[in-house]
Amino acid sequence: MPHTLVIVESPTKAKTITKFLGKDFKVLSSFGHIRDLPASKTGVDVKNHFAPTYVVPDKAKDHVKELKAAAKGMTDIILATDEDREGEAIAWHIAETLGLDPETAKRITFHEITKTAIEHALSAPRTIDMNLVNAQQTRRILDRLVGYELSPFLWAKVRRGLSAGRVQSVALRLVVERERERLAFKIDEYWTIDGEFIKDGIAFPGALFSIDGKKVDKLDIKTGDEAAKIVATLSGQKFEVTKIETKEVSKNPPTPFTTSSLQIEANGRLGFGAKQTMVLAQKLYETGRITYMRTDSVNLANAFLDETQAYISSEFGKDYAVGAKKYATKAKGAQEAHEAIRPTVVTATPEELKGTLESGMWKLYDLIWRRTVGSQLPPAKVERTAVDLDAAKHSFRANGSMVKFDGFMKVYHASQEKILPALAVGNAVDVTSVVPTQHFTEPTARYSDATLVKAMEEFGIGRPSTYAPTIATIEARQYVERDDNKKLFPTDTGMIVNDVLVEHFPNVVDFTFTATMENTLDEIAEGTVEWVPTLEAFYGPFHSLIEEKVVGVSREDIMKERILGNDPKTGKSVIVRSGRFGPFAQLGEWTAEDKKAKVPKPKSASLPKGANIDTVTMEEILPLFEMPRVVGKTEAGEEIVAHLGRFGPYLKTETLTASIPADYHPGTISETDARFVLANKEALKAKQMAPMADLGAGPDGNPVVVRNGRFGPYLTDGTTNVSVPKKLDPMEITLDVALAMLEKKRTSPPRVFPKKKSKT
Repeated sequence: MPHTLVIVESPTKAKTITKFLGKDFKVLSSFGHIRDLPASKTGVDVKNHFAPTYVVPDKAKDHVKELKAAAKGMTDIILATDEDREGEAIAWHIAETLGLDPETAKRITFHEITKTAIEHALSAPRTIDMNLVNAQQTRRILDRLVGYELSPFLWAKVRRGLSAGRVQSVALRLVVERERERLAFKIDEYWTIDGEFIKDGIAFPGALFSIDGKKVDKLDIKTGDEAAKIVATLSGQKFEVTKIETKEVSKNPPTPFTTSSLQIEANGRLGFGAKQTMVLAQKLYETGRITYMRTDSVNLANAFLDETQAYISSEFGKDYAVGAKKYATKAKGAQEAHEAIRPTVVTATPEELKGTLESGMWKLYDLIWRRTVGSQLPPAKVERTAVDLDAAKHSFRANGSMVKFDGFMKVYHASQEKILPALAVGNAVDVTSVVPTQHFTEPTARYSDATLVKAMEEFGIGRPSTYAPTIATIEARQYVERDDNKKLFPTDTGMIVNDVLVEHFPNVVDFTFTATMENTLDEIAEGTVEWVPTLEAFYGPFHSLIEEKVVGVSREDIMKERILGNDPKTGKSVIVRSGRFGPFAQLGEWTAEDKKAKVPKPKSASLPKGANIDTVTMEEILPLFEMPRVVGKTEAGEEIVAHLGRFGPYLKTETLTASIPADYHPGTISETDARFVLANKEALKAKQMAPMADLGAGPDGNPVVVRNGRFGPYLTDGTTNVSVPKKLDPMEITLDVALAMLEKKRTSPPRVFPKKKSKT
């Protein structure tokens, strides 16, 4: 019988740890937080030293019941939640809920889930670190006070359902300011001229570098005519090598991964979003493949460094085993006692694990393994060459390089170096083409997950555990959306919320203030600053400002509008503005007097998805007032009508409805394009209706089939439907099994759901 209960926060983590412990131990999961502030009220007594009221949410009650039952009769209870502040807070909440004294409750932490690490942690338990708990409590209370006092203000002045948060609002500000920078950008035309050269059968490119000795800068060639004259001058000319510069450079290996650098690299190399990266990293950690994934340290354990050097020497040879490298963490407040994200076992190579991990996990593990091993390899040596090729007082430059020693690139960098042929000054080279290309200057790119995480880190906004949830929050709130390249841009609602906060609550979205608060939370965690005075210093001025703005700011002060001009047909002004249900266009004003006189409301239409009040044009707006619009007919003769609906523009016939893709405008989509959209929807509908498998006929002669539904595969005989359990492969179900499942569903009593209690 087990006499020691070990409590972790994740069932996967519990399963992994169980494999390392004997029959004397029982490992259970709390399934995350088991207590939190109540959802229906603030839960913070600001008049009583900000005392929080914690409750066990409904979803955690069964888990708490299980933990309490398991704790009875146990000799020891050990709290083994994650090693960060949130993990410490979860351990404290578990202790409080189980009636354990936090001053004596046994607490262990480990940076990796391996047998050695678990046994070492169990040999030296500590008590709960209340400084870490208080830092997490302070963050939670701060965010609750900001959210619960700012959100009602936004509901009253903008629309219901909006929210504001201490970190999410600053992240939103970054996205909004980047978009406004892009909108204000002035586009310039410019041309480049590229040549394709050949020597000894090897083709290589070169770009126009100078004319008559004067360097050609990016915007020097402004028109196609100028470019054409240069190309004409070079027609039929002989090119000669006039200058060769060779330089050997050393490229240093990268540092091991922190949370932010992992999110940045996984986004750039693998296309993973920040949230996806952290979900996969969590799985790798909980299954014992990598160390803890929320860290801002680049430190590596000495034992791991020794193992890595031995592995490098064995696999790559003595030229690569040049000694362990220690990296210093530059981030302020970083915990050097913690480690970077690394494999738990260096000899568990990606090649060995291929096929044992799901695709996304394997790709991320491969990246982490290569980055970690690469950090312990020597610098790469690269020879870079620049060659000038001249004709008719014009000079082209060809750049190339060659890896002399691959160093860390042996595992981490797939080199794509441009190789030049053997060239010497005075050599003649053949030119196969000289091509002018038109370009336009582009504004700074929108934020990707990677670049937004990098910006947040540089500003000191948030901490490793908050980057991914912050991006997920502003996206879930529909303050930002993603373009075709998965880059973030603000919605009209996001812009309005940001503008309100910047104008009326500047501290909430001030970069320096937010970073300073993060540093203060670090100091609370270190025990050098008290948490209650920190809350008092913030809340007093913040609450007073809220009260002032509730009275002093009207909805009309906030909700922006823009007059595009006059409608050519009616002469009425065309106005775009923000409303309670999003941005919309209106044809003509409608005053309070009009309303009193019962003058009909003017025509209005919601802006199409992706349209922005600041940039939408009259040409895009006017067709919206003609909705619904008859587009034409299908080949079968059914009328096709374009509508604007609650969820965007759509096409409707007698038998089919299909959303209009963003590539088309509901006011201008042609009959041909409408037929194409409807045909695609018809094909998709037919595919969805087609059964995954036909199992045969039932006793009544009706076919029994497996279909793919909205919530996954299900069985049906035309009258009864039953979901296929996840443990069953829908393509392996036999007719007998299917009939038994359908009969069980028919004879089972209907589910009865408890009635909601009246609030009165």
